[in-house]
Amino acid sequence: MEPLQLTTTRRNGTLTVSVSGELDIATTERLRAHLLDLLQEAGRAPHKQVALVIEMSRLTFIDAAGLGILVSARNHAQAQQVPLRLTGVPPAVRRLLRITGLEARLT
Repeated sequence: MEPLQLTTTRRNGTLTVSVSGELDIATTERLRAHLLDLLQEAGRAPHKQVALVIEMSRLTFIDAAGLGILVSARNHAQAQQVPLRLTGVPPAVRRLLRITGLEARLT
């Protein structure tokens, strides 16, 4: 089991959170809280042209709870008019997104 690691960078109006390790029911609350904090930060930006990127190339596992957090973050981002996208999605995760019908909504 690889612990969830979150690393955030801020560059040129983009907040990027790199996610590595396992995103499951035991770790989703940590990611949810972090993403909500970043969305609040984006909402306070002076020009409101801040994007949120979730970089997932080092994500080794995701379960249904993890998918739920990604959908929730997307919904919050849309409500705040903050662009959100996933990058570096591993093939196994991309396949899961495709199977669940979430690929078009999240990538």
